[in-house]
Amino acid sequence: MQLVLVRHALPERIHASDLAEADRPGGPADPGLTELGERQAARLVDALAPDDVAGLYVSPLARARGTAAPLAAVLGRDPEIVEDLREYDADSDHYVPVHEMARLDPAAWERMRAGLLPAYVDVPAFTARVDAAFERIIAAHPGRETAVVVAHAGVVNTWLAHLLRLDRPLTFPLDYTGITRILAGRDGRRLVRTVNEIAHVADLLTLTAGAE
Repeated sequence: MQLVLVRHALPERIHASDLAEADRPGGPADPGLTELGERQAARLVDALAPDDVAGLYVSPLARARGTAAPLAAVLGRDPEIVEDLREYDADSDHYVPVHEMARLDPAAWERMRAGLLPAYVDVPAFTARVDAAFERIIAAHPGRETAVVVAHAGVVNTWLAHLLRLDRPLTFPLDYTGITRILAGRDGRRLVRTVNEIAHVADLLTLTAGAE
């Protein structure tokens, strides 16, 4: 079967420097999409039109659910929410889009540039959680079916590193709504077919690409 992995579209920023004390969220930051992000998400409909989508799965986070929404509407089905596809920073009280990270969170930016997750992340545990989630989706789609999974750069990157036996969990720069394709055989083989297809949104990435 084929897994089509999609990184979410451009989300809003939630950062302490932007908010008055009274406006800061009391729990984890869970931003939705910007207007540009919504336009990026809409492009997925045509980009994935050639695929006969048998299943649609999303992370529980708002930026992933918002990205999947236009495709879900065209398919006429609600995406299945998979808790274990949530990003490593799902419990954080702030969210800085990667193209703004060098300015607002330089320490995190340098770790990302080095291909590393934040120091607080238990990488083996995160990898095991993500791998188990993808394997459950694979098991649910026998034959030559295609399943679309909308998640996060850390989730997709970490699974790619696991499949390719790479030391760094953040090896690949993944763009907003970039598409990665994995072929999964019943014999256990996992073939990385493409990484970060962006032709469908190339013109909508120019506003953020320079800062990344």
